[in-house]
Amino acid sequence: MADRNIENDSTEVPEIPEELERVLVFALDEAKGKLEGGEDLIPFTTLVVKDTLFLESHPGDSAEECFEAAEKNVRGARGAGAYAFCYDGYIETDDGVKDAVISEGGEPGADTGYAVAYLYTVSDDGAFQFETEPAYIGEAPNFMENLKEPVEYSEEEIDEKYADGEEVGEAEAEEEAPEAPEAE
Repeated sequence: MADRNIENDSTEVPEIPEELERVLVFALDEAKGKLEGGEDLIPFTTLVVKDTLFLESHPGDSAEECFEAAEKNVRGARGAGAYAFCYDGYIETDDGVKDAVISEGGEPGADTGYAVAYLYTVSDDGAFQFETEPAYIGEAPNFMENLKEPVEYSEEEIDEKYADGEEVGEAEAEEEAPEAPEAE
């Protein structure tokens, strides 16, 4: 799924908001675990609502359908504080094209989002070998750009609104994020 172009004309890694950085890296780790476990990586979004993460898959017949489904899901996610959209793709580098698990996301009202990735190779026996640190790719569209600050929902409203999504426990949501990813 690589029909998206994220430009990076800068060698500087911007200051990514802490909650957004956490959800971006969480999504990368989820994707990495799926691939290492032999599962197909269906594009998915991760929404942060209060202290809870919600995962939702976005299968499609084309990359465009997956992106549209993810954008539709996130665009209306009032109450979410940040999101990540994660998929398998590739990155063009000075050393050629590299496979990558890519996570892009944003926060309500921010003009832009950010994209980070784990570069990887696949050995002859099919084993995945991931870079240890996420790489900063560049700015990305922010599906939450037109949302204002997060709306406060009660626990019941959150359960009702996001009941279809897969909930990830509070302990995982509070994992310590590594320092800001660096550009390749």
